[in-house]
Amino acid sequence: MNPVPLTLVTPEEHPFAQFVRILGKGKRGARDLTREEARQAMGLLLDGTVEDTQLGAFLMLLRHKEENAEELAGFTEAVRERLPKRDIAVDLDWPSYAGKKRHLPWYLLAAKCLAGQGLRILMHGGGAHTAGRLYSEQLLERLGIPLCRDWDEAARALDARGIAFAPLVDWMPRLQWMIDLRNTLGLRSPIHSLARILNPLGARCCLQSIFHPGYQEQHREASRLLGDTALVIKGEGGEIEINPDASSHLYGTAGGQSWDEEWPPLSPQRHVKPERLDPARLQAFWRGEVEDDYGRLAVQATMALALRGLGTPRDEALALATQYWESRDRSL
Repeated sequence: MNPVPLTLVTPEEHPFAQFVRILGKGKRGARDLTREEARQAMGLLLDGTVEDTQLGAFLMLLRHKEENAEELAGFTEAVRERLPKRDIAVDLDWPSYAGKKRHLPWYLLAAKCLAGQGLRILMHGGGAHTAGRLYSEQLLERLGIPLCRDWDEAARALDARGIAFAPLVDWMPRLQWMIDLRNTLGLRSPIHSLARILNPLGARCCLQSIFHPGYQEQHREASRLLGDTALVIKGEGGEIEINPDASSHLYGTAGGQSWDEEWPPLSPQRHVKPERLDPARLQAFWRGEVEDDYGRLAVQATMALALRGLGTPRDEALALATQYWESRDRSL
């Protein structure tokens, strides 16, 4: 049996190793990535020139440290540099990556209703990645929201119906692959929150729901650094949906300036959580066949939130949302 040859020539360091070292050099040596370093690191990840061991280490070190606004902005720039330049007008970028488990996804009806009033809404998501949740992708056909597998399809759907859902796997498959590592790594990686800030078609306003406290301000600041108009909330279940039973803090940015608003609860008392989530109830509610006080308030408040992101004051936005809901096309 021949012995394993000795390594006598020092191998060159992998180009990505520096970014793992920056994050993992111990309590005293580790630091945040600069915006440019984050852009370079994400570029290597997206181009597939990184070893799987490096990817796992990088994502978990970043998760442990918690990503900041400069890093999010740099990551987003790397993604946008690799997207095809498309001239597709969009009013609202509406990421949907969390899924719902306590309440039905009323936000889908809010987006559909706004699209019926002439707004152009791009939704995107990362598929059903966590058991026990109800995801947008599972309800699109039922609610008449077009599933679009390329940008040409999305453009046609926006022109015809004002709304399109574009799965992340079609326009940034490497990010989808990183999201799907959740069940391998045992934890969500920062890619789950990054996907919410991408705004791939440069919409007039990017809506974002960030569930974990403290991350909302980081996302707003990242959008400000990128020059985007954005509105960030802690949405119900992690989706862009106002919980009418609770107060909501709005973290906004427009024209390079940040702003904040506090919206009080719309209901004087909390509603009872449904025993199970029945998607058929969404259809019946849209058609006016059943009443749902929680659903009505959630839909109208979420529409008002989107209008607020486009610059309409709160009271006017709530009044418009009520008007839009009452005048919706109830056919599906």
